[in-house]
This record gives sequence, C-alpha cells and structure tokens, in this order.
Amino acid sequence: MDFMIRFSGFGRFASVTVIAGSLFMGVTAHAQEVPAEHVQAARAAIAALGVTDRFDAILPAVSDRLRTQLIQAYPNLEDKISETVDAEALKLAERRGDLEREAALVYAKAFSVEELNAIAAFYSSDAGKKLLKDGPIAMRELMKAADIWTAGISRDLEKQANDAMLKEVGATPAAKP
Repeated sequence: MDFMIRFSGFGRFASVTVIAGSLFMGVTAHAQEVPAEHVQAARAAIAALGVTDRFDAILPAVSDRLRTQLIQAYPNLEDKISETVDAEALKLAERRGDLEREAALVYAKAFSVEELNAIAAFYSSDAGKKLLKDGPIAMRELMKAADIWTAGISRDLEKQANDAMLKEVGATPAAKP
C-alpha cells in the first residue's frame, strides 16, 4: 500500500512536470513566432529607452566578484586569476545579445508595432532624451512637493474637522499645552 501511495505521488509529480514543460515549450514556441518587424520595432524602442543599458555592468560585476573570491582563496595566483577571469569574461560577452533578444521579445509582447515605433520616435527625439535624462530629477522634486502638500492638507483637514466637530457638539477647544 505504501508503495502505491508513493507511486501515485510520483505520477502526479510527473504529470505536473509534463504539463509545466509543455507550457514552457509553448511559451518558447510562441516567443519565436513574433514577426521580425515587431522584434525590430521592439529593439528600436529598447535602444531609444536605454532599458538594457543598466545590464552592461552585470558581467564586469560578476567577474570582479569571482576574481576577488579566487584571489582570497589563492592569493599567490593573483595575476593568473585576473588574466583567466578576464579572458573567460570576454568569451561570455557575446552572450549579451541573448539578453537583448529576450528584452525585444518582452517588449514585442507588451506593445504593438505602432506603439513601439511611437515610443522609439519620442524617446529618440530631443524631448524624449531630456525626459530620460531629467525625468528622475523632476520626479524626485515632485515627491518632495507631494510630501509638503500632504503635510499641509493633513494639518488643515485635522484643524477644520476638529473645528467643525467642536461647533457640532458645542464644546470649547481643549487648551494646548
């Protein structure tokens, strides 16, 4: 009986694995069905937005971390470790294109060709470039202004509601310490 329970559990696990694998393969196949024009528009939008630029630092960071770990383990091989890690990292640099392809597929799934072309056109313009450059600064200043505004309306709402309630109940305000 114990064997049957374990076998049944294994069967459920295998079924889930097969279904999950089929779904994954379906997603992969669907990703490959994106028309070239759509992917090209996605790549243009991604380039204009610079959304994958932040990923340029991944390989150097991973290389530095590995170099540090290896040098700590083998301090007498520092030069050889640096040379080897750099050489191997350069071999992997070509795989950066894989990330660009994935990013293009993500954007192609999220936006139509027309939307991607409009995004690329805007963010390639002077106004779009300025928004990318100065937008975070403007947003930070806006958040400061929103904090000040929130404090003001909170203070005013509290005062006005208290005054209205005092009128309603005919009480006198409590003395402030």
